[in-house]
Amino acid sequence: MAKGADTHGTQTSWRKGALLALAATALLAGAVSWRLIEQTNSAPPPAAGQPADQPQSLDELRRQAQTSANDPVAWQRLAFASFNQNLFAEAAAAYEKAVALEPESAVLWSALGEARVMASTRDPMPPAALEAFRRAVAIDPGDARARYFLATAKDLAGDNTGAIADWLALLADTPPGAPWETDLVRTINQVAQRDGIDLGNRVERALAARGSLPLPVSPAGIPGPTQEQLAAASAIPPSEQQDMAEGMVARLAARLEREPANVDGWIMLMRSYRTLGRDAEARQAYERAVAANPAAASQLREAASALGVRVSG
Repeated sequence: MAKGADTHGTQTSWRKGALLALAATALLAGAVSWRLIEQTNSAPPPAAGQPADQPQSLDELRRQAQTSANDPVAWQRLAFASFNQNLFAEAAAAYEKAVALEPESAVLWSALGEARVMASTRDPMPPAALEAFRRAVAIDPGDARARYFLATAKDLAGDNTGAIADWLALLADTPPGAPWETDLVRTINQVAQRDGIDLGNRVERALAARGSLPLPVSPAGIPGPTQEQLAAASAIPPSEQQDMAEGMVARLAARLEREPANVDGWIMLMRSYRTLGRDAEARQAYERAVAANPAAASQLREAASALGVRVSG
């Protein structure tokens, strides 16, 4: 950690801005997967009164959350929209409602942690945020946003070498072309320069270690976004990402109502629900897929297991 109390505030300030770039884009890879759905399947028209390309206002989302108080998705939508309008305290409160209803969602816990960090005006890593990130990795050790912030917590506590080691491990697990890759490399280099830490070729080794990673493909073998698609999605305004994702998932679900024999489509739906933090709906999708395709039950169970969907039996 750099010397001098007067420099600490400056360092904390740039961390809370620059270092949050990863978390701000952590869900983009999932959003691009949903874009792929639209590219590879001709989408049916949106339901009447629900245009997919018209984001809802905060007031509408607040009303929906209040009238659907037991629906974690309604609270998640409100939290996402509030966060993107810099209403961090409201976002944190909405994510708290969501995790209370869906406590096994790592995505929701790490999003709650990020909102708590941003809502804090004094402590750059409040204990409640740290607890949320720990809950996230307890559920999903690979959650990129939680791992990123837990490393940041080490840096704030003075364990700069430990923070860099954790960020490098995250970089080694980051698929090539992921939207947070550049910011993560920049963070590692900036912290190392700030604290006089010689990185040697550690960044290059972490990048080279990804040679064993497939270009984003789900564990179940479902094609993910290409580097070009990831780059294209990076240009989507954050306020539109959730609405885009929700619309695409809704259209895929509607398609499967008409085409229940589409096993790959059911697996993609499970994956999409998991990325959105809608674990209960991912389980329901699995159950409906098996009911419609009993001959593919083994394939569906294997895919559900790889995607982290908890199934009974």
